[in-house]
Formats: sequence, structure tokens, C-alpha cells
Amino acid sequence: MFHGTITEELTSHEEWKKIKRFCFVKFNGLHLKSMENLQSCISLRVCVVSNNFITDIYPLQSCIKLIKLDLHGNQIKSLPDTKFWSGLKNLKLLYLHDNGFAKLKNICVLSACPNLIALTMFDCPVSLKKGYRHVLVNSIWPLKALDHHVISDEEIIQNWHLPERFKACNHRLFFNFCPALRKEKMKHSEV
Repeated sequence: MFHGTITEELTSHEEWKKIKRFCFVKFNGLHLKSMENLQSCISLRVCVVSNNFITDIYPLQSCIKLIKLDLHGNQIKSLPDTKFWSGLKNLKLLYLHDNGFAKLKNICVLSACPNLIALTMFDCPVSLKKGYRHVLVNSIWPLKALDHHVISDEEIIQNWHLPERFKACNHRLFFNFCPALRKEKMKHSEV
């Protein structure tokens, strides 16, 4: 059974054989700097590698079955090219908030991800840029939610003005698709 960090427990050949069958991994706050060992996880569907020191996600290119990828709270400043994202045909949820993305041009490669419906980029320098939501919403066509808000028609269709309740980022369109784990739930599950 796999319990610890990637580098400590996956030292034997038998453990490496098992990793190919993993469909869920969670490496929260383990001070990881690399994801190289995850490239063998070809059956991976859910990958949570948040709050680490990751800078490069390219090793995940062989994880083509990914549905959810949580990379928030790392030190990622740029994303792989469109070829990488077009290979992740099943990816629907992508959490990239609290990273170092500064340029919209680097984020637009996500438009190659054919089924991405929810994305978080808040708390990144790029989210402070003028037109940030407009550019992402209009370049990632399947996207339905960005940074905790359902995408409104007004964001997609320029010069269309809707009533206040349907405007972009209205509180009625708030949707928390990446809720934080509550401490009492974590304590209960450890027992």
C-alpha cells in the first residue's frame, strides 16, 4: 500500500509496477519539487499535487486519462504547449490558482484542452490583468466556470447587456467547485 511521499516508498521495482494502476493520487503539502515519478501513472484520473514547490508539469503528459488536476499553491509560472493540453481529452477540472502565472499568452494554451469545463486561476498575477476573464472565456470554448463563477452569456457575447442578476461574477452565479477540506472531516477520516 502506498502511504508516503513519492521518493520514499516507490523504491522497489514491485512498487513501480503498481503505480501504473493508480487512478488517484494526493500529495498535498509534501514539499515536492518534481512530478517526474508521476509520468508512470498512465491510469491516473484524479491528481492532487497542491501546496508544493512544483514548477514543471510536463511529466503529466502520459497521464491521458486525467479528469481532475489540482496544482494550486505551487510555483508554476508557465504551462506546457497546446500539444500537451490536447492530449488530455478527459480533463474537466483544472485548479491552477495561487501560482505565478503572469502573462495571458501563457494561459491561452488551455484552449487546446477539449473538455475543460472548470478552471481556477484566482490569486495569480494574471488574474489582475484587464480583460483576464474575457480572454479566457472566449478562448477556452467548453469552459463553464472560471474562478468560482459560472460564465454568463454576457461574458461570451460582446455588447450584450443583461439584467444585473445575469451579469458576470454576480453572487447568484457563484459556484464553489473546489471547496477546501474542513479539518473536522479530515480528522474523522483518519480514525
